[in-house]
Amino acid sequence: ELEGAKGKMSGPRASRTCSGSDEASNFRSPLGTRLREPLTQARFQQQFGGPEQDPELPEEPSLPWLCRLWRSRVRACSWPGAWRLLLARLPPLRWLPRYRWRAWLLGDAVAGVTVGVVHVPQGMAFALLTSVPPVFGLYTSFFPVLIYSLLGTGRHLSTGTFAVLSLMTGSAVERLVPEPLAGNLSGHEREQLEAQRVGAAAAMAFASGALLLGMFALQLGVLSTFLSEPVVKALTSGAALHVLVSQLPSLLGLSLPRQIGYFSLFKTLAAVLTALPQSSPAEMTISALSLALLVPVKELNVRFRDRLPTPIPGEVVMVLLASVLCFTSSLDTRYNVQVVGLLPGGFPQPLLPDLADLHRILADSLPIALVTFAVSTSLASIYADKYSYTVDPNQELLAHGVSNLISSLFSCFPNSATLATTSLLVDAGGNTQLAGLFSCVVVMSVVLWLRHFFYYLPKAVLACINITSMRQMFFQMQELPRLWHVSRMDFSVWMVTWVAVVTLNVDLGLAVGVVFSMMMVVCRTQRVQCLVLGLAEGTELYRPLRESHKLLQVPGLCILSYPTPLYFGTRGQLRHNLEWHLRLGERGKPVAEPVRVVILDFSGVTFADAAGAREVAQLASRCQDAGIYLLLAQCNALVLETLTRAGLLDTVTPGQLFVSVQDAAAHALERLELSGPKICTVWV
Repeated sequence: ELEGAKGKMSGPRASRTCSGSDEASNFRSPLGTRLREPLTQARFQQQFGGPEQDPELPEEPSLPWLCRLWRSRVRACSWPGAWRLLLARLPPLRWLPRYRWRAWLLGDAVAGVTVGVVHVPQGMAFALLTSVPPVFGLYTSFFPVLIYSLLGTGRHLSTGTFAVLSLMTGSAVERLVPEPLAGNLSGHEREQLEAQRVGAAAAMAFASGALLLGMFALQLGVLSTFLSEPVVKALTSGAALHVLVSQLPSLLGLSLPRQIGYFSLFKTLAAVLTALPQSSPAEMTISALSLALLVPVKELNVRFRDRLPTPIPGEVVMVLLASVLCFTSSLDTRYNVQVVGLLPGGFPQPLLPDLADLHRILADSLPIALVTFAVSTSLASIYADKYSYTVDPNQELLAHGVSNLISSLFSCFPNSATLATTSLLVDAGGNTQLAGLFSCVVVMSVVLWLRHFFYYLPKAVLACINITSMRQMFFQMQELPRLWHVSRMDFSVWMVTWVAVVTLNVDLGLAVGVVFSMMMVVCRTQRVQCLVLGLAEGTELYRPLRESHKLLQVPGLCILSYPTPLYFGTRGQLRHNLEWHLRLGERGKPVAEPVRVVILDFSGVTFADAAGAREVAQLASRCQDAGIYLLLAQCNALVLETLTRAGLLDTVTPGQLFVSVQDAAAHALERLELSGPKICTVWV
């Protein structure tokens, strides 16, 4: 009969046939042997015990909660606990004793020197992007790298100046300390303006560091899970376009004020096109030659990274060639080419930044702190997964918070992990945080003794370095076709974030991306449907009826699986699904086989809030009124506790709570007295 039915029902639509008692006995064979009784939640706790209860402690006198917290901390304190805390907060105490000196030291030294050499021109270039003198980029390439080497957990992470943060800081600095409309500032007035902008940038580094430390104190490292990969990649790609457009005036030799606020990218493009006839031919030539050298070198480093012992330092070669050319040809005096000029020697004295406009500074520092955390944690996790070690997000908050806070005392601007130098560090053979110390030695040598070699360096070359350093961020768009193929939702998040960053600005674009990503998560939970389960013939497995298996279904028994958390946003969906499957709102209408027993599989319900728990209790009461016997299966302890507090046990007995769907189905079959009704075979 089954073979004949199978031949007749080979069409695309699911169909049903009814067989006799022989098939019924076959259906009951997996469960009819009765090797054990159905395992309810109550019997499980009797046999194996419930959750362990803490031993009763004598009641303490009534104290303020802060005093009780302090006493608990003091009781838990011990020498082993203090040592574990020290190991957690100072990572070198963990990895330095296990350091493989013969195998790793040479790689760390070569990688550190290579990255330090690149830090010098990039630091000066990103300082101009931050609207501060170039020497402060060198300071930001020294102090944060040194501090992160002592506190960071990312073995392959390179910190320092980052183009995205420099762009965000520069826009805020231009808004906090605008240039006078009159222009034509004297030398003394120009120095005062630069000093105010340096102070504003340092204050933003101080505030962002304080915010990161506050996040560490609250143990908010878990927030890294909310910054999805499409949001971070779209943010950096959109910011790279902002960096490219912002450097066009320097490439063309135009003195234009920086555009800030919404639609700044389009405003800058319009200003450049308007002033294009006043561009400097000498600086355009320098820019063209610099790009003609830097772009092929970057491509060679990527294509032959496995064959080259160390990447070719194209930035350093370009800096040396441009400085020599400008010095020998007197381009600064003959053609008015803007050069870096004399860099002050030594490091600045530590000074607390001016926090007079703290409310305005905090408003700009919050997105900077979030971008620092997002980029640094994501980049550290990528290389940690690649090289099989772990990164502590909370320790990363501490490392970057202390790094920004202390470096701000030395007039540094906000810093974070950098994409370009991290990739360079890995390609050059870096193994641990010790490579950062070698990088600091190179930067310190330039600040103390080699600063005179950069006097004749054209600023147009620094703009070209800024643009070419964005290469990886631009090429992230190549992943869009694959992302579209894998997940349309993630593709939508990527595009919405990128459009928001490009059209509005980096700060608001990040907020739009995070909010849209969270909305997509909520929409996914609300689009989930209840799955009707059936027994796969010859097994004890219950599968969704939509799967391509031969499944058996009992008239009068409905098994529903709800694979999503149960909270205020999904309770309406649960109510609608159960009303439709159980016909709770259609009790007056005649049906072929009314539902007499329903099993709710809550294995996919990871949590439930008060609203969702009340909804389940109300549905249980409605099922009782409608004469439907309700069974609950695979409900975890936390969800079950919430349902109990919401009054579920007022209508459902502990004997109706089962550990598995199989046990609940065995109990349901006994209640339905299966020898009477026929079994339906469902082909799907």
